[in-house]
Amino acid sequence: MDKVESFELDHRNVKAPYIRKCCVLDGEKGDMVCKFDIRFLQPNKEAFGTAAMHGLEHLLAHELRNELDGIIDLSPMGCRTGFYLSLWGNREPSEIKEALEKSLKVVLQAKEIPAANEIQCGNYKDLSLFGAKEYAKEVLERGFSLDIY
Repeated sequence: MDKVESFELDHRNVKAPYIRKCCVLDGEKGDMVCKFDIRFLQPNKEAFGTAAMHGLEHLLAHELRNELDGIIDLSPMGCRTGFYLSLWGNREPSEIKEALEKSLKVVLQAKEIPAANEIQCGNYKDLSLFGAKEYAKEVLERGFSLDIY
């Protein structure tokens, strides 16, 4: 049985915010998928409110695609401290950091949340533009590290 990569990380020792390359998976046909841990908040000390995290997920899922090619998915972590980003290819954390910072600056200027309606979202009433902007502002002020310790 394969181990769950994130369960191997000692969450007591990391220092958020950071961007960490979790893994590069090689497909049977030569394709590669790269997964990143984008940690906004300190594990076991802080957690996103659901509406703010959901809003930030929508905004970043939209804006990051303007900065990065090959995005497969941006997924919120169940612990509500950050997101997982999966992309085609073997990518570097510095590339993700630059794209994320640009995208978060756009988030700060957003007037609405993309796909915030019952047709495009399964819980459209639980979105907060204000909260998303507050977290974006805070993490930009603190800055993402490429060193998790």
